[in-house]
Amino acid sequence: MRILLTGGAGFIGRHVWSELLDRGHEVRVLDSLRPDVHPDRGQAFTATLPAGELIVGDVRDAGTVTGALAGVDAVCHLAAKVGLGVDLQDLPDFASTNDHGTAVLLAAMARAGVGRLALASSMVVYGDGLGSCPEHGAVRPGARRADDLRDGRYEPPCPACGRPLAAALVGEDAPLDPRSGYAASKLAQEHLAAVWARSAGASVAALRYHNVYGPGLPRDTPYAGVAAIFLSALRRGEPPRVFEDGGQRRDFVHVRDVAAATVRALERLAPGLRAFNVGSGTPRTVGEMAAALADSVGGPAPVTTGEYRLGDVRHITADSSRARAELAWQPRVGFADGLAELAALA
Repeated sequence: MRILLTGGAGFIGRHVWSELLDRGHEVRVLDSLRPDVHPDRGQAFTATLPAGELIVGDVRDAGTVTGALAGVDAVCHLAAKVGLGVDLQDLPDFASTNDHGTAVLLAAMARAGVGRLALASSMVVYGDGLGSCPEHGAVRPGARRADDLRDGRYEPPCPACGRPLAAALVGEDAPLDPRSGYAASKLAQEHLAAVWARSAGASVAALRYHNVYGPGLPRDTPYAGVAAIFLSALRRGEPPRVFEDGGQRRDFVHVRDVAAATVRALERLAPGLRAFNVGSGTPRTVGEMAAALADSVGGPAPVTTGEYRLGDVRHITADSSRARAELAWQPRVGFADGLAELAALA
């Protein structure tokens, strides 16, 4: 197929680009090369692209998108503003870049008759996911309060009885409860894509990526994830600073596994919108991640600080069995091997 890959110069996008080529697809990249993400204007990546296969432009520009779609069979849409999204002053940028940009792209796809889309969504659409209460069973956690966090009570409460909840794996049919500007924008992207799919008789795979790490992980930018933040501290000879008590559970998944799931989803699209969790399937705590990275580089041990961000979720871990069953995909990069690779590149 001839694929338009938006955001192809980004961390995940570069790996998706490579996977698409490995599987025999032709790829055209559309990327704005926004300076807060690409201070070098993406020179290291763009130098590898054949002439004419990179369009520098914004998905919010209808003319640019219309031109980029010429002759295309399908779209991988990764272009987005990412980040914690807890600052309310970021709301206009999230809504403009992610939601308006997606709307412009979908409208152009409808005009061009392109009906296949793989959409980069995120696990953040679940909020705190699901918890298990000894009295009330599986429940959606209640919101964490600032006074509880200040006093070191980090576990989200059962909304019915107030007891701390045990974490549970989250499936794609779990209730959605975005708790930040970024999370709300990713869910809005899914809703827009679902409307487009129904109206145009088209197909969407919404790939809810979990905590992605690996080669090319952004460093020292607003887009840096927790692994990059820890590595930056270790490179300075400082211990990683772990918020709360380090017991936050996440699913850390290697970027090459994410790229493989994205391309397989694009190749196996069915009518309508189908969501897929993309995670390793093995939950780990943020404290464990920090300790493993420190061991890998021989740096100082992490310190837990008790600091917190009110918009952060406590636990969010995936049930990725749908992707394994329907996409013939499974993660292949083990946690220890992936961290050793990342540390060697640091």
